[in-house]
Amino acid sequence: MEAVDQVRQAGVFSTVRRSVRMTVGQKRVWQSHWPDLGRTQEDLPPGVLDLAEWFGREAPTVLEIGSGMGEATAQLAVAMPEVNHLAAEVYPAGLGQLMLWVEKYDLDNVRLLQGDALDFLRDHVAPGALAGVRIFFPDPWPKKRHHKRRLVTAPFVALIADRLQPGGTLHLATDWADYADGMLAVCEAEPTLRNQYGSESDGWAPRPEWRPVTKFESRAQAEGRDVRDLIYVKQSGS
Repeated sequence: MEAVDQVRQAGVFSTVRRSVRMTVGQKRVWQSHWPDLGRTQEDLPPGVLDLAEWFGREAPTVLEIGSGMGEATAQLAVAMPEVNHLAAEVYPAGLGQLMLWVEKYDLDNVRLLQGDALDFLRDHVAPGALAGVRIFFPDPWPKKRHHKRRLVTAPFVALIADRLQPGGTLHLATDWADYADGMLAVCEAEPTLRNQYGSESDGWAPRPEWRPVTKFESRAQAEGRDVRDLIYVKQSGS
């Protein structure tokens, strides 16, 4: 698939490395829980990863790209125990905080990937393997000269669509209006995806009650920015 081969753009990564120091608690759970819950991109063996083996069960798997401090991932894992939740993030503090949530709620349906989700999808996920992909509040790169660094591009959406099973969903959320418009245009152009709310509100999805309100969304609301959701479904036979 040509789009998959060309997905990597120079300087574009699914999340950006940040030099955030881990707290004492985050370091503790990293030492105690990472060997069971986490894997780094560099340590993955070549080829497709057996997700069922990693989670220890067969269940629908949803990938969250850029899980941040893990608050949304943890809340959704509590609310949907029947789903395998895979959180991809690059910086350790966020993964450490998520492991604290996992420990607090005694979750067994969460796994963590430290590395770039784009490479993970391309190199280690089989076509049709995922029940869903979530990208909540990706880095907006607000300056116009930096827009080329934005994650949600046509090749990346094509790669995600290829990895979704028929009926699987791609859920995007952002508080930057021009990025939302760009996401809508890119997703509408992907032939294998159908906008779940295409005939309503110009394609924008109503805010799902089940999506947790994160600090990013609270900050956006405080600063007067509207949050927009997009939900697309992988069409059967695609």
